[in-house]
Amino acid sequence: MLYWLTAFSDGGDIFNLFRYITFRAGGAFFTALIFGFMFGQPLINLLKRKQRNGQPIRDDGPESHILTKQGTPTMGGVLILGALILSTLMWARLDNGFVWIVLLVTIGFGAIGFVDDYAKVTSNSHAGLSARIRLILGFIIAGIAGYFATTLHPDSLVNQLALPVYKDTLVNLGFMFIPFAMIVIVGAANSVNLTDGLDGLAIMPVMIAAATMGVIAYAVGRVDFTDYLGLHYVPGTGELLIFMAGLIGGGLGFLWYNAPPAAVFMGDTGSLALGGGLGTVAVLTKHELVMAIVGGLFVVETMSVIIQVLYFKKTGKRVFLMAPIHHHFEKKGWAEPQIVIRFWIISLILAMIGLATLKVR
Repeated sequence: MLYWLTAFSDGGDIFNLFRYITFRAGGAFFTALIFGFMFGQPLINLLKRKQRNGQPIRDDGPESHILTKQGTPTMGGVLILGALILSTLMWARLDNGFVWIVLLVTIGFGAIGFVDDYAKVTSNSHAGLSARIRLILGFIIAGIAGYFATTLHPDSLVNQLALPVYKDTLVNLGFMFIPFAMIVIVGAANSVNLTDGLDGLAIMPVMIAAATMGVIAYAVGRVDFTDYLGLHYVPGTGELLIFMAGLIGGGLGFLWYNAPPAAVFMGDTGSLALGGGLGTVAVLTKHELVMAIVGGLFVVETMSVIIQVLYFKKTGKRVFLMAPIHHHFEKKGWAEPQIVIRFWIISLILAMIGLATLKVR
């Protein structure tokens, strides 16, 4: 919205700053951060009044959670989404189709998560919305996003899968591109959701991934950068840096209250929305496989659940003491802050590896 102030610029005044994506990304970050600090505590107070028992705690989860997390309100993702949406609408170019795609996917998955969280707290049960309904709705939203992505991509990249490291290699997925995009977006949403099991565990890796994918989006949207790095140029994706900056600012504002011991959980409202947003940016920038590296922690968390379920069905035994894998380490006696910080470090390492693929060609 503020980009339109450039109409008053003669090229040498303060309004000219709004032409620069990096300046507007900084504005989005601080807008979201201030929003989080301003409305965080009032939102927590409201959620506590509305949720007498807080987020329902699973009986089959770690025993310590029943004591330490009982009564903590959920749906704190509303704070992140409010900060993210406001900052993006204020600072991004609203004539950019990529911005609207990622916003609508994020809002759509946030709505699914909100309904799920609401069902849990009102029934005082961890069941919530059925997994089938969540997946169906998620795939519908992701399918629409995948279709519109193909209408915005350059003709040379439509339905193509770019491979990291190999700068001139594209794999033509044809009509399978949209189903592939659906899997990427829904998979990212649910993998972040599975990771959100300890105080602060999910939000920092999400912010690290957002910073990384924001840099990639900015680079992919600049023809000089793509020529130098040997990337595939996707005009317009630079504006996604503003979305990612808003996500980081909103995430930091939320982390202030979610750091151990958490005063509020993001719930499915936040985890599904943020994961869906990250997956969508990966599809829009043609960096789906790089996202699998950057978000490798989320992939491992998801795979631990899949392996546990399949192995248990086949043998009646467990590979991990508990899945997702962060609960396995809890069972082994690791302290919660120890697990969280070590997982943050792993996320940062994976992000650096993902960024390295831009240059290693």
